[in-house]
Amino acid sequence: MRIVVTGAGGFLGGVLAERLATDGHKVIAIDRAGTIPIHQNVKALRFDVRDSWQQVPAADQVYHLACTASPPAYLREPIDTLTTSAHGTRNALEFASRNGARLLFASTSEVYGDPTVHPQPEDYWGNVNPIGERSCYDEGKRYGEALCAAYARQHSTEVRIARIFNTYGPTMRPDDGRVVSSFVQAAIDGQPLPINGDGSQTRSFCYVDDTIEGLVSLMASNVPTPCNLGNPQEVQVRTLAQMVNHLTGNAAGVRHAPAMADDPTRRRPDISLARESLIWSPTVELLDGLRVVVDAYREAPERTEPGAPARDDGPYWRADESSISGR
Repeated sequence: MRIVVTGAGGFLGGVLAERLATDGHKVIAIDRAGTIPIHQNVKALRFDVRDSWQQVPAADQVYHLACTASPPAYLREPIDTLTTSAHGTRNALEFASRNGARLLFASTSEVYGDPTVHPQPEDYWGNVNPIGERSCYDEGKRYGEALCAAYARQHSTEVRIARIFNTYGPTMRPDDGRVVSSFVQAAIDGQPLPINGDGSQTRSFCYVDDTIEGLVSLMASNVPTPCNLGNPQEVQVRTLAQMVNHLTGNAAGVRHAPAMADDPTRRRPDISLARESLIWSPTVELLDGLRVVVDAYREAPERTEPGAPARDDGPYWRADESSISGR
């Protein structure tokens, strides 16, 4: 198939684009700034998804992942984040509708906010502060889901909605502000690990390979409603810090900073729908996945840093050493 992947220069989008290309699909990889993986089946298009899509050839599927998931980035540019989720998602849906393509929207567990229901099932509507600092990301994704539902109703567009819980892996940028990358980089540098609040807040961490399998399975499924993709193993942030310090031999411990506004206190997915309808559940244990990330950061830190843009000087090109590999 010919498959469009937006946000292909990001962490998850890059791994997904290479996975699809390795499977033999022709991938149209769209990103405005990040490093798109170089592969013989990948064609890079460098533009902002909020702009015209006229240059994008017809496709069978669209994986719409464009939108920063880095907290420092979306807190720094809230309007950019909101409009990417709004205008970018509408453009992607218009493209899918015109071409009769199925679209998968990468939503997030953040739509649940600071949940009052635990674990979080897909029929829980969430507890989000609509005007808080984090709302640019949370409400942007909620609006994106609403757009998908509206296009499905009004235009019969085939949509799939993945609510992705914390994903981590070896190709994360160490400066992206997510907790795993921040902890691992600090530990390798021999610094205390930065914890916001007392560290009792919980998260559920899913290794990137498992998330990618979930996305591909959801795209191929007959599930038209939102579907949680995450690891139901719930871990306190301070426990995660202990694990990272143990793996790296870091004796610097942790340092505490004030808690972030509207930071969820608990986060754990109910993945009953994914288990039953996708026959999917995570397989990588947290300690094993963290070990891979630690090794990658130690052995080849340049792989996780921002790199030069991929070439767009031909229809497709051959893979080389700069190709992303999160598998």
